[in-house]
Amino acid sequence: MSARQWMDHGTQLFLATVDSLSDGDLDAPSALPDWNRRHLIAHVHYNAEALRRLVSWARTGRESAMYPSPGHRDAEIQTGSRLAPEELRRLVRDSAKELAEDVGALPQRAWSHEVRTAQGRTVPATEILWLRTREVFVHAIDLDAGVGFDDLPADLLRALIDDTLGRRTAAGHAPALARWLTGRTSRAPDLGPWL
Repeated sequence: MSARQWMDHGTQLFLATVDSLSDGDLDAPSALPDWNRRHLIAHVHYNAEALRRLVSWARTGRESAMYPSPGHRDAEIQTGSRLAPEELRRLVRDSAKELAEDVGALPQRAWSHEVRTAQGRTVPATEILWLRTREVFVHAIDLDAGVGFDDLPADLLRALIDDTLGRRTAAGHAPALARWLTGRTSRAPDLGPWL
């Protein structure tokens, strides 16, 4: 699949998983520590809005950060998690549609323009598609509603593994990962958030 197809497929999977949950189910814990499903859905909504800002940056050349600060990002998620279920569902669906529209309208020449991720990495705008793909697929699993890694396309799983190992190696976690993967320690290394 192309990067755009992966993004669209992951978005469909995430939204279908959200749709499978009752309003009461939204209050249940997610697979992420200290977050219920409402937090996760709010996060995916605000992630779409943040990536739309990067698309705008690529299109206009005017810097537009994903988030003003980590604290702002966290506050948005907390606020979003308290919305009424129908409002939260509408927001996550609308922002996904608007991101897809923005991506579809981005001129070909703008895809090579550089933008900066929330982690401070400078990347070409083409990376926006992968950033969203990773979010929607992994968080569909994190909803803890029946979707697992074995439900993802094999080529996507390989890309996720390559991406995660590359980022973790660059962050200096290669020795801890090697010890764990080779069975020299049974305790998984504490690597912080994977996304």
